[in-house]
Amino acid sequence: FNCNLSDLLCSFLGLLYQEYRDKSTREEIETRRLQDSQTDPEETSPSEEAPSEAEPTSTIENKAPPQINLLRNSNSRFNLWQDLPEVQSSGVLSILQPDEIKLQEAMFELVTSEASYYKSLNLLVSHFMENERLKKILHQSEAHILFSNVLDVMAVSERFLLDLEQRVEENIVISDVCDIVYQHTVNHFSVYITYVSNQTYQERAYKQLLQDKPAFREVISQLELDPKCKGLSFSSFLILPFQRITRLKLLVQNILKKVEEKSDRESTALDAHKELETVVKACNEGVRKMSRTEQMISIQKKLEFKIKSVPIISHSRWLLKQGELQQMNGPKTSRTLRTKKLFREIYLFLFNDLLVICRQIPGDKYQVFDSAPRGLLRVEELEDQGQSLANVFILRLLENADDREASYMLKASSQSEMKRWMISLAPNRRTKFVSFTSRLVDCPQIQCVHPYVAQQPDELSLELADVLNILDKTDDGWIFGERLHDQERGWFPSSMGEEILNPKIRAQNLKECFRVHKSDDSQRRKLGSRNRQ
Repeated sequence: FNCNLSDLLCSFLGLLYQEYRDKSTREEIETRRLQDSQTDPEETSPSEEAPSEAEPTSTIENKAPPQINLLRNSNSRFNLWQDLPEVQSSGVLSILQPDEIKLQEAMFELVTSEASYYKSLNLLVSHFMENERLKKILHQSEAHILFSNVLDVMAVSERFLLDLEQRVEENIVISDVCDIVYQHTVNHFSVYITYVSNQTYQERAYKQLLQDKPAFREVISQLELDPKCKGLSFSSFLILPFQRITRLKLLVQNILKKVEEKSDRESTALDAHKELETVVKACNEGVRKMSRTEQMISIQKKLEFKIKSVPIISHSRWLLKQGELQQMNGPKTSRTLRTKKLFREIYLFLFNDLLVICRQIPGDKYQVFDSAPRGLLRVEELEDQGQSLANVFILRLLENADDREASYMLKASSQSEMKRWMISLAPNRRTKFVSFTSRLVDCPQIQCVHPYVAQQPDELSLELADVLNILDKTDDGWIFGERLHDQERGWFPSSMGEEILNPKIRAQNLKECFRVHKSDDSQRRKLGSRNRQ
């Protein structure tokens, strides 16, 4: 490059990462909407792929669309690799194939988004963490919990960005970036696990400080009003590392979808993706571990055993679902009794390996009268037999606390609640639609257009532009879905998304996921084979 890339990126960094990420995901949503509306087979070919964050829908041919260069003007739309003056003047756009240009855009986007992320991290440190007034208000221990190892995270991002910049400066046509991602993930990205694992403490400390220290609340409010924060909250800066490590995995996935199959670049993308997935899983596990332990201790204190006591607290046990259901009294022949005498309340605690059945007693306590291993549970839906028996299902314990088989007829408050209990109690039970992991040719899909934060353990938090397979849905507005990029499952309100109606787009989404995850499986099988030898 004739000019220094760092200087270009610095001028580009008018966008904070939060802004960059929000605009890019919304553009991704609009792109998918446009593709979904193209129902004519000639308009939508199976080879079309959802563009990356930096790739608008018009980027199909070798020509650069008429856009203002974002590196020169931070108020413009996203900059493309093909918009760089050096690229346009070099003549490479008339030589490269459209697929290669798409790949260049995907790799360049990883670089520019890291630059934007580093800008936001730098603001978190310089504007908030190092503020003199804030330093005087916070004890050293409070500051440590609030900011954790963010300095380490920023140093890792800076080193990563420098290596990426150096690669882009080597040649106008970027050779690869996933080899750099792989090296940094393996050698440096463990700092993300440390930071994200502290998230539960961090959120609690922040809420406590806002509540207990008016001076802290006042300073934070004033700092947030500074124009350099662009109207973004302090908490949006604190959560940046977790958002970035998750997004980085998706950016590598996007590159993986565009590289040639069985090529060296595919191999490095697969290696990078595998290592990032390991880090993301460790981050998720770190967040869950502390909250799960506290939750289990709280539940243990509330339980009183009428039967033989079962130890609840275990490092390998966590809560999946809890709540009240109505249990039908007496044998099935008593269905003719009046409704008000037919059911009585019971309370269930469902863990990943155990079900505990209780009745609520005074003092916010629960008396346990039955239990069973989760693997020995079976459920069966009753056909609608009138209003009194609507949303009723049979729960069978193949071996209960007395080592006998037991059955319970249970009534839920709604159809969605009934289905949620049935899927949680018996996860291997067939759902209405089949998961893409079963290699189904077509399956209903939905893309998230409103972010959602899970309120219950069986729910799934959603980010903008997430694409999910619909495994089940209810008449009262809930969907049980499986997110394509990580196969996480859970319930969420149907109002959070828009169904993808074009079968060709659904097929393309599935094809891309097969490529990523089947290749991971193949690599694991090869590794296992080598280990056995």
